[in-house]
Amino acid sequence: QTPMSVLARVFRRARAPAAVAAGLASLLYLLRRQRRQAPASARSKAGGGGARKRTGGDLDAVFLKEFRALLKVILPSLISKEGLILAIHTAALVCRTFISIYVSILDGVIVKTIVDRNGRAFAFEMLKWIAIAVPATFINSLIRFMESKLALAFRTRMVRHCYSKYLSHQTYYRVQNLDSRLPNPDQNLTEDVLQFCANTAHLYSQLSKPLLDLLLMCGALFRTNLQRSQGGTSGFLLSIAPFGGAGLIVAATGALLKLVSPPFGRLAAEQMARDGHLREVHSRIIANAEEIAFYQGHAVEETVLTRAYNALAQQANLIYRARLSYVMLEQFFMKYVWSAMGMCMVAIPALTTGARDTISQRTESYMVSRNLLTSASDAIERILSSYKEVTELAGYTHRVSEMLKVFDEVCDGRSHIVPALAAQPSVKPEEGDVIRIEDVPIITPGGDVLVQRFSLTLEPGTHVLITGPNGCGKSSLFRMLGGLWPIYGGRIVRPSMDKIFYIPQRPYLTAGNFRAQIAYPLSERQLQERGITDAMLLEVLQHAQLQHVLEREGGWDAVLEWKDVLSGGEKQRVGMARLYLNRPKYALLDECTSAVSVDVEHQLYQHAKDLGITLLTITHRPSLWKHHTHLLQYDGQGGYAFTALDLTTRLSLQEEKDKLQQQLHSLPAMKQRFDELCALLGEDDDEKDAADAEGQEELEE
Repeated sequence: QTPMSVLARVFRRARAPAAVAAGLASLLYLLRRQRRQAPASARSKAGGGGARKRTGGDLDAVFLKEFRALLKVILPSLISKEGLILAIHTAALVCRTFISIYVSILDGVIVKTIVDRNGRAFAFEMLKWIAIAVPATFINSLIRFMESKLALAFRTRMVRHCYSKYLSHQTYYRVQNLDSRLPNPDQNLTEDVLQFCANTAHLYSQLSKPLLDLLLMCGALFRTNLQRSQGGTSGFLLSIAPFGGAGLIVAATGALLKLVSPPFGRLAAEQMARDGHLREVHSRIIANAEEIAFYQGHAVEETVLTRAYNALAQQANLIYRARLSYVMLEQFFMKYVWSAMGMCMVAIPALTTGARDTISQRTESYMVSRNLLTSASDAIERILSSYKEVTELAGYTHRVSEMLKVFDEVCDGRSHIVPALAAQPSVKPEEGDVIRIEDVPIITPGGDVLVQRFSLTLEPGTHVLITGPNGCGKSSLFRMLGGLWPIYGGRIVRPSMDKIFYIPQRPYLTAGNFRAQIAYPLSERQLQERGITDAMLLEVLQHAQLQHVLEREGGWDAVLEWKDVLSGGEKQRVGMARLYLNRPKYALLDECTSAVSVDVEHQLYQHAKDLGITLLTITHRPSLWKHHTHLLQYDGQGGYAFTALDLTTRLSLQEEKDKLQQQLHSLPAMKQRFDELCALLGEDDDEKDAADAEGQEELEE
């Protein structure tokens, strides 16, 4: 043979291994490249240079700490409903493992009866097969059922925990208005909690059963191989050697997959964030549909919506590409390399078995070993493939933990909109019988100082009218008294919140019947505890002049979309009815009767005063002046004045202002007519200028 023919033969034999090696090298390169690109993209989205902000998905000590904290919430103790479900689920998993071992052995026995051509034994073993199918199918269904029940129990426990934090101490308001870390708390409370609980329950099955399968299957496989070997030290070594080789291959596979695995947790967390942004865009369009329609802004909104969706689709494609190459490498090792190793593990005992074994015995041994090995291989595959699910769980864990952390910090008064204000401790209001404000700065959540030092004392019966230009701090005072905004200095004394009632210009209408609209924020149970009957509610309706609505809409138990059924004036009278029902000590009224006629407005305010309620009113209607004793007037430049309200003087000043305003409005028409007369009379510009100057002097006088 010539050297060229030898080289050609070597080349032909090496083509397949070389192609496999090249393919593996390319696959590893792609995986490593994707692993590097994902953190880089996360850094670029976080703002460029500097240390990368932790976005979740890292399997580190922080993840373990966060997961342990959440685990205490969803599984407070083993002696609980969740612990009972977990115990039943675990028992079902153990039963399924023993059934799998029994089925593997039974399969080998059935094959042995076929090889022996023993019809009676075959029929008997088939009866066993059918008999074991009944508990096996029940256990399989029970495992899936208990996993779903466990996920639901975890979610129920977590949702109740989150709701207790979200709906206490006005956290729901502060998260949206005083903090910027949770742009979509609705998604955190629904989708993130759902994914975390479902993944936790699934991973328990995904990890506990394979570990148990692996332990018991390997034990049964080792015992079978040992029985078929020659015995002694050599037999023991021949039985244990394949397990050592398989262990090395599995360990190498796990290390390699971990090395090249893309950051699935961070990718999943980023996808959830982009999905939340898309929901936010949809919600904004729904909330502002009327304004968008008037502006004909659908083209702009379509662009924003498409951009948000494209960002989500781009992230999804990135995850799909990462999974494609990762799963290819995973399947190569787990399906083919492990299968080859499994064949060796099954073949070694069969090849070394003595001549005393018959063909049927060797076939039985082979089938039992093969089935046990297949089950053990599947268990190892599920354990290694669960790595990416664990990283995704890390992403969901971080998002839920971050949500609860923000809830706790916001509840304690630590917001993150303005860093300087976040570092400054807020002042807690004191409880007293009167409203007393001493040297309190009125500062918006964005850090704008509206009033440097504000002081005010309001005794019961001091009805205050509040006026001033827009953005001067009128509503800001109400938000501070209501505890919505933090207080950065000074001292505030006020009654408890059940003695202060706020009515906005557009009262909130809750879901429920008409009784719930009038009673809000009291529930029907609270009405019963306080002894408030429908007759008492009807009396409140009569004072608010809403009894016709009760007759028109079908009584107290009518359930309608009240925001569409009631007119603007009726909605505002519902707010006044709530005020009469609660009878607080102070009422904060923010343009709450702007859609009500003047005569009805007078009756509403007069009845509130007759109930002994002290009024603090923001309004631009002069008709309400007579219901107040003092005036709080902002100048829009950071100053204010608090004086007694002289109704006679103020009405005369208002009348003079209205007359002057009417004269000023008529000046343009008079000037236009004057120019027309000059043109008809043929007067020149000098005469017109002289007439204009004379008119201006008269106006100034």
